Amino acid sequence: MDERTNLMNMMKISIKVLIQSALNLGRSVDSEYPPLQQFFCIMEHCLKHGLKVKKSFIGQHKSFFGPLELVEKLCPESSDIFENIKNLPEIKTAVGRGRAWLHLSLMQKKLSDYLQILIDHKDLLSDFYEPEALMLGEEGAVIVGLLVGLNMIDANLCLKGEDLDSQVGVIDFSFYLKDIQLNDNDSKADEIANVLDQKHYVEELNRHLSCTVADLQSKIEILEKTNAKITEELVAAKDRIVSLQSEHNQLLEESLLIKKKSERSVEVSLQDTKVELETYRQSRQGLDEMYNEIWKQLKAEKQARLEQEKELELQLAIKTEMEMAMKLLEKDIHEKQDTLIILRKQLDDVKSINLQTCQKVKEAETALKKKNDTVVSLKSKLDQMESETKLLEERFKNSEKARQTAEENCVKMKNEFDAKHDSLQQQLQKLDSRCSSLGDELQSEKEQHGSLQAELQKEKDLNQSLRNELLQFSQLKKDFDKLHLEKIQVQKQCDEQEQALQEMGLHLSQSKLKMEDIKEVNKALKGHTWLKDDEASGCKQCKKEFSISRRKHHCRNCGDIFCNTCSSNELSLPSYPKPVRVCDICHNLLLQRCSSNCS
Repeated sequence: MDERTNLMNMMKISIKVLIQSALNLGRSVDSEYPPLQQFFCIMEHCLKHGLKVKKSFIGQHKSFFGPLELVEKLCPESSDIFENIKNLPEIKTAVGRGRAWLHLSLMQKKLSDYLQILIDHKDLLSDFYEPEALMLGEEGAVIVGLLVGLNMIDANLCLKGEDLDSQVGVIDFSFYLKDIQLNDNDSKADEIANVLDQKHYVEELNRHLSCTVADLQSKIEILEKTNAKITEELVAAKDRIVSLQSEHNQLLEESLLIKKKSERSVEVSLQDTKVELETYRQSRQGLDEMYNEIWKQLKAEKQARLEQEKELELQLAIKTEMEMAMKLLEKDIHEKQDTLIILRKQLDDVKSINLQTCQKVKEAETALKKKNDTVVSLKSKLDQMESETKLLEERFKNSEKARQTAEENCVKMKNEFDAKHDSLQQQLQKLDSRCSSLGDELQSEKEQHGSLQAELQKEKDLNQSLRNELLQFSQLKKDFDKLHLEKIQVQKQCDEQEQALQEMGLHLSQSKLKMEDIKEVNKALKGHTWLKDDEASGCKQCKKEFSISRRKHHCRNCGDIFCNTCSSNELSLPSYPKPVRVCDICHNLLLQRCSSNCS
């Protein structure tokens, strides 16, 4: 803990002395300036504090350049510093590379930024430092805040010729004691330094704000792109809604037509039922007259009554059979209604999905066959009912004939049946009640018969509508086949045109390559201009300015000036017997020319 506090205090004093002395000199500092050398020495001690010992084949060693190498991975902007360090032939040890990194980062005024990135990733620093190290504690963040004030200094440092590997980092405390005594009297210099610190802090804030503004602009561009996509999707959705509305209107028109047809059929059925009711009433009146005559004549007809009772029993049996048949018919009608509902749903699905029309048409055909079978069965049942009514009429005629014979016998047997008049009246009352019940049942049966006829008419109308829809589907299928054939023809034409365009593109690319070769030959014949060193201030390819670490190099083919990275290739030229330095652009062009000549 004492070592950490001492290093922290020395760092504060060294930064303060360096800033004050630099302000007195006009903010520019050289590499031989003593306060700057002392600052680098203290900074090196702070970075070495708490370093882990690494074992290798040579032996154990400590190097503070190891954690500094993480900056290249975390911040790609610092790659220039590491490239410059690699290009320095005088530096051979890790300590020398670390010292060179400190010099170059101070020259770029980004020493505080790079160390802040390291402190933000303490999980990576823990591989190089002990838990009690200064860089892993709160003191590291304080040091980074103090280093922000050094951005106001212009450091003009020359690394060539300096022996950074063999320098001994010893802190001279006497230098700071003298500076402290001198600085006690200079209160104005402190005020100036505080003002400059505040100015530099404001500049740093502006730089961070500019970065945040750039990030926000990129986010705004992304949002604008997403909004454009959403608007396109909305337009497509609106088009779909319009098409669906048109389909909905068509369906409404079809439903209105079906309703009109059904209303017409209902009116026709009502008129038929009215006519049947009138005929039934007339027949009922005639039957009432006949029943009155029969009641008067049956007073002396005991034998005929017994025969009629037997016939009534037979009619009851027939009635029960008719009721069973009606129940079966009702079940069939319910099943038909269910099948009709299913068919309507299937027809709606056919209208919504055009791709599965063939399957739906087949299903509709099978359903129509079933309906036709059911209609045939209903017709057969109606024929049976009509035959049964004919049989009843024949029996009724036979009973009338028997009645006539009974009337003839009645005249003969009147005197015999006067005594039994009272008993027969009671029996006749019972028969009256039975006859009334039978009349009600006959009315109900006739009403049911009328309802069945109305349902048959409805089913016939539905069959006709389904047949019309099937014809429409067949026409749509033919139109779809025609469109499919047209699509195939258009696709063939497009494929042929694409092949022709590809062939034209190949011919154009070959002609372009030939033209470039001709241009290069003309340039070689005319001769390239050899640029002078004073005429170029930056690399022609990467546009980076030349400095002490980034030197100038001439391309032996085109004569322009490039940096080392953009002119690191070598090729043999006709004017030079040995391989010489060539820029990346000329290198690629010469290789293409060689490959085209070989082909």
